[in-house]
Amino acid sequence: MSLLEVDNPYTGEVAVEVPLANAEDVNRTLDASRAAAKAFRSSKIADRKALCERATAAMEKNADAIAHDISKMMGKPVSQAKGEVGGMAGRARHMISIAEEALADTVLEPKENFERRIARDPLGVVLDLPAWNYPLLTAVNAVIPAVLAGNSVIVKHSPRSPLCGKHFADAFAVAGAPKGLVLALDCDHPTSEKIVADPRVDHVIFTGSIFGGHRIARAAAGKFMHVGYELGGNDPAYVAADCDLEKTVENVVDGAIYNAGQSCCGVERVYVHESVYDEFVGACEPLVRAYVMGDPEDAKTSLGPIAQPNHPAELEDMTRDATGKGAKLVAGGKRAKVGGKGRFFEATLIADCTHEMALFQRESFGPIVAVMKVKSDEEALTKMNDSSLGLTASIWTRDRDRADKLARALDFGTVYMNRCDALDPALPWTGVKDSGRGSSLSRLGFDALTRPKALHYRLKL
Repeated sequence: MSLLEVDNPYTGEVAVEVPLANAEDVNRTLDASRAAAKAFRSSKIADRKALCERATAAMEKNADAIAHDISKMMGKPVSQAKGEVGGMAGRARHMISIAEEALADTVLEPKENFERRIARDPLGVVLDLPAWNYPLLTAVNAVIPAVLAGNSVIVKHSPRSPLCGKHFADAFAVAGAPKGLVLALDCDHPTSEKIVADPRVDHVIFTGSIFGGHRIARAAAGKFMHVGYELGGNDPAYVAADCDLEKTVENVVDGAIYNAGQSCCGVERVYVHESVYDEFVGACEPLVRAYVMGDPEDAKTSLGPIAQPNHPAELEDMTRDATGKGAKLVAGGKRAKVGGKGRFFEATLIADCTHEMALFQRESFGPIVAVMKVKSDEEALTKMNDSSLGLTASIWTRDRDRADKLARALDFGTVYMNRCDALDPALPWTGVKDSGRGSSLSRLGFDALTRPKALHYRLKL
């Protein structure tokens, strides 16, 4: 039996060992999920809502254990991991609250002797492939809406956070879900790709890297099946001349460094109007230096270790690339340990950046505030759009009309005014360009999890 070993990013010790599924395990899981989907599709939406509420409550009841599991697998401070449990429950309950209306038949206006409806049929088996950085949030975006829509779900979580898939499966079991409705499966990447290609899978939702997205696309190429992709971002922020500077600095720094910068919608590149540039950089420095690296179990720790073993060196290389091309390293910029432990990267502030630097061309996924001076709104808009990625962007201004004008010209799935690194489940979560395809959450999130069925009845011959 093959085992997946996950190290603790703080201690370096093996934190988790889980068995990897073999071919027999995979077949058994797919058959069970297929059977559950067939039986569950005729269930009432009211019953699905009650089941999802019970599963959400079961996750909340187990919040402490889940938070500690997240922390030991990917290094997130326990206090932040507990917050993720709450965020997961909030998203779940929003989708539960809108399910009945969103999934109801669309009844067309009566026409002579005809009744016409558009029904929403479940797809069948949904394969959810979530990411490790927000292991509950990236999973719940698929699991709860898929079940509400009448599907079964197989959660094959990231190999960095396998226990989170099991937590979802266990919560639905505790909630009294039909056997096989929500299952967890751990396997290697080639096996995952075989599962994507399997005819028993009807829909795939993948959250991860562009490289991983291409592998999933190739695996699905032989099937006429929609695949949803959320592939990250290199998300810009524009600090306009009329911003509320103190609050903008506070929010942008947090948006770049929270979760050690390991957020697909975190701020990665900051464009600051020249009239407030020096003041902005000066105000950022003490906030960046105030982050405390340490044991994720310690309540004082505000910056946890980096999850992936190779990533601190990559962040150091990107920092070196920037300073080698003329940027100014104001704070941080190095790999670090605390008491001889952990693969940390210091909270970092880099000023005087340009678009030729890797930090402005690729997703850094680390605790770095990278800042560039611009002369106008027009320059900021051009620079913000100059990216192959398009997940989120933020505009910091007191002028709603300025924000709206820029937002409508920005090529991003979400554009914020005076907010960043946030998600409202009432709005669709979607990316453009290489940030992905498809939408999750909001009432539109049910579209990819169902197929429309036309009901065309002549009432009397």
